[in-house]
Amino acid sequence: MSPQPALPSWVTWRQRPFPDANLLLLNGRRPALVDSGFVGHAEQTAAWAHAHAGSVDLVVNTHWHSDHVGGNALLQAQGAAVAAGTPEAEAITRRDPGCCAAEYLDQPVGPYTVDIPLDDGRILTLGDADWEVVRTPGHTPGHLGLWQPDERLLVVGDALSDYDVGWVNLALDGPGAATTALASVQRLADLAPRVILPSHGPIPADPGAAFATALRRAQRLVDDPDGAVWYGARRIFAYALMIRSGIPTDEVEPYLHARAWLTDAARLLDRTPETLAAELIDTMLRSGAVVLRGGRLHAAASHVPVAPESLRVPYPRAWPEPAPR
Repeated sequence: MSPQPALPSWVTWRQRPFPDANLLLLNGRRPALVDSGFVGHAEQTAAWAHAHAGSVDLVVNTHWHSDHVGGNALLQAQGAAVAAGTPEAEAITRRDPGCCAAEYLDQPVGPYTVDIPLDDGRILTLGDADWEVVRTPGHTPGHLGLWQPDERLLVVGDALSDYDVGWVNLALDGPGAATTALASVQRLADLAPRVILPSHGPIPADPGAAFATALRRAQRLVDDPDGAVWYGARRIFAYALMIRSGIPTDEVEPYLHARAWLTDAARLLDRTPETLAAELIDTMLRSGAVVLRGGRLHAAASHVPVAPESLRVPYPRAWPEPAPR
């Protein structure tokens, strides 16, 4: 195994298993945290950040999925500001029902506000260093990366990891979402970073090789739209099993039939939701992506349990109006 690339002393990076995104803490006069994990582990996220930085002035979200924004509300209550890509920031401010795709994906997110909308090319001081915002839509329309040119550090969010690329939602974001995601990966690759800092998995030992592989994977999503739909469905379903510590076998199909994302996937694949649900379960069982244990279906990938009570947060349609700050 190749050694991990060297990071500056002012960078603290923590790899986390699902359902959380990795954590990146940037120390200095403006302590900043990039992404804040899942709501079920918000207290652990905040405690870790404060232990390493003393305080957090700013949380920067690469995008608004539940595994990246779950600690926002708590950190904001503790005094941190939140920054996010402008399309998502504006929707959060309007309290759009579709915020974070939380209800659509059935992934809880506690209510928060965005204090600083981020446009492409904006320079942000994070810690003691200046970082450039790099807009990288595809996985979500507001997805962004962060580029530190002096150290050639590149935060890529879910655009790519050491083992895959981010899934795309062709139903919500349109048939061009995969092409958009491919262009974003190419834009990141063109920066030729020394270190890639992904939201999931380890830091790639060889950035050039990681980008070459990611570009091939992203191209496959463009070339095979049905495959892209299946890929997203598998990822969303596995995540649902993770955050619920599995689902009883007799409840799995009714759970899937009630999901908007499954209905959309079935339409794109020219199936009924019932047929797709059965196929999804069967294919993931046969591949070993899910396992049957103790009368429940579980995700096989490594993940940390979530306390059931932590999931009891309202969907964005029921979030209170943002308080003046």
